[in-house]
Amino acid sequence: MYEYVIAWEWLGFAVRWLHVITAIAWIGSSFYFIALDLGLTQRPGLPEGAYGEEWQVHGGGFYHIQKYLVAPAEMPEHLTWFKWESYATWLSGFAMLAVVYYAGAELYLIDRSVLDVPGWQAIGLSIGSLVLGWIIYDLLCRSPLGKSTGGLMVLLFGVLVAMAWGYTHLFTGRAALLHLGAFTATIMTCNVAIVIIPNQRIVVADLIAGRKPDPKYGRIAKQRSLHNNYLTLPVIFLMLSNHYPLAFATQWNWLIASLVFLMGVTIRHWFNTVHARKGRPHWTWLATVIIFICIMWLSSLPRPEESTRTATMAPAFERFAANAHFQAVSDTVTGRCSMCHAAEPVWEGIARPPKGVVLETADQITAHAREIYIQAGRSHAMPPGNITEVSAEERRLIVAWYESAVSGIPAQ
Repeated sequence: MYEYVIAWEWLGFAVRWLHVITAIAWIGSSFYFIALDLGLTQRPGLPEGAYGEEWQVHGGGFYHIQKYLVAPAEMPEHLTWFKWESYATWLSGFAMLAVVYYAGAELYLIDRSVLDVPGWQAIGLSIGSLVLGWIIYDLLCRSPLGKSTGGLMVLLFGVLVAMAWGYTHLFTGRAALLHLGAFTATIMTCNVAIVIIPNQRIVVADLIAGRKPDPKYGRIAKQRSLHNNYLTLPVIFLMLSNHYPLAFATQWNWLIASLVFLMGVTIRHWFNTVHARKGRPHWTWLATVIIFICIMWLSSLPRPEESTRTATMAPAFERFAANAHFQAVSDTVTGRCSMCHAAEPVWEGIARPPKGVVLETADQITAHAREIYIQAGRSHAMPPGNITEVSAEERRLIVAWYESAVSGIPAQ
């Protein structure tokens, strides 16, 4: 029965790989077209309806590109639509959310000292928040406030800060930051699927029918594209944050996430200004460094005293504690791993437990049984370089402990 654990780990790896590939495709094409749009030049003699043009060289050849704000006089025979990169990125990201956080809700999604709910309720809160986020965002964009691009972006930043704070009161710190990224990515993909592509289809249909397309559809799509432009870099940070406890396992993780959105604005502003040939606003890099220093300082602040509530071992993990090998495995983990995986690590250079994983009590060891099995039993990933000299026999016992507990076959 334990074989599914290995298969599930590889499934998670495959989905993560797919997500990275599709994200590269989406972000790469998005950044390219933003730079192209900002770098367009106008000259006399452009075709009727053409807004600007750009000459580019790449791969040994030259490209001559022209942009029409609404549409050309005639529909070209071949028209490439840029949409599947966005859709595939979101779908693969949601699949990864399901494989890691929904299937492992007891370990990765739920923190019972934050909100003690069953797994299905936590998953419902997760999915509901993504749907609700899009609805709120879309209503704001369609409201009279949406006519002010600057004012709308300030208001949206306030929504993101509120969501960052809210998520930390629903899920584990790791899941909170990841969900903020998923929340933002959902808005970005819905912008493409529900606004940008449908608006472009309306323009194409009008052109084919011989009608003059309404330029409002292009303006609306461009506003949503601008939002996606500034949200991209924070989403990448939040997707990576689950690997860095100094980001997600600190008291001010919600504020750190909020500041990351400001860094996304300062960095993109520099590139957008340069691509538009409007100068080089170097102050944006100074602002980015200052914000990042603030983030590092916030991550170093001590956490408040944890709740004194007595933790109760989840029924799903009781079989690991009852296993005949548990005492031997517990001795190995506390002797070989807890110098780093402790609430207050004693290993030099380790300020926070790696990945936020603490392995000091029986409850903590059983809760992380699967990770111990994969990281220190089935593979030699932990400890790094086998620096604490875990023996082959100790690793064998970790494997026997987990597999016998999962299969129900008495340990040998």
